[in-house]
Amino acid sequence: MTETPKPRILVSGETLVDFLPEQPGALSDVSSFDRRPGGAPANVAVALSKLDETPWFWTRIADDPFGDFLADTLAESLPDRFVERDSDAKTTLAFVTHDEAGDREFSFYRDGTADTQLRPGGVSDDVLADVEWVYVGGVMLASNPGRRATLDLAERAKRAGCSVVFDPNARPELWPENGYLDMVDQMLRLSDVVKATPEDLRTAGFDAENPINLAVDVCENGPHTCLLTLGENGAHAHATEDAPWDENTLSHPGYDVSVEDTTGAGDAFTAGALASLASGEPLSEVLAFANAVAALTTTESGAMTALPNRPSVAQIRKS
Repeated sequence: MTETPKPRILVSGETLVDFLPEQPGALSDVSSFDRRPGGAPANVAVALSKLDETPWFWTRIADDPFGDFLADTLAESLPDRFVERDSDAKTTLAFVTHDEAGDREFSFYRDGTADTQLRPGGVSDDVLADVEWVYVGGVMLASNPGRRATLDLAERAKRAGCSVVFDPNARPELWPENGYLDMVDQMLRLSDVVKATPEDLRTAGFDAENPINLAVDVCENGPHTCLLTLGENGAHAHATEDAPWDENTLSHPGYDVSVEDTTGAGDAFTAGALASLASGEPLSEVLAFANAVAALTTTESGAMTALPNRPSVAQIRKS
């Protein structure tokens, strides 16, 4: 009997319910929504499993009907070892609106909800000694105790020799004034790889207009590599001399697809990048593979429900 290999990636963060509109427009004009599982880290974790790189996933979900829905969804593709249930809190809800181009905005109901209640120590040092990569997202840093749990995890992961991947994932409505800037600055010093959008970084105080300069500026604050997603224009990467690959600055133009919904595209990119990084691929392959995963995700509605597998990624890369 073949033993299932231990995960080499740990993903940590929120799992929530996205309500997607049945038509574009402002939230006040939308009359009906479609319920979908979401949360950036949850999207990343499920996407990794579809790419044959099943991770550990540390999250906390409510013991309510929405939480049951999320738990059942995660159980389809992920081990439940670090999926905590909370009987004293509700599930986070995010109402999504989008324009005709598929670009979206979020309205969160997330005051004291289950995903915010992660406590430090939920993942042991022994587990961190067995994994190579640890991913954390910025939303978990917006409030305590989830903030303390995330910072504790990143600090211990660094000490254990893991590579820490950070996605700032700016959601200004969740943050007190200057809170986002301070936390991003703190996390950059703990991170090896940052995946971000220009908007994420400008919200965090980086003011360079050129994506190349933005990525360079990020790397001057701690990480050895910055992966910058540019929507329909693909992605850009910059790596310092401390990075474990030969390439330093490069771009990939992305793939031409018919876009239906961009929800979760950045998370799909992150999963593609993580899968490639964990396999020791060169940075050029990381960008190409991640862009293909992200592009395919935009061709259907939803985040988790639109995630591709490796054969479909290989097919779009041939086209």
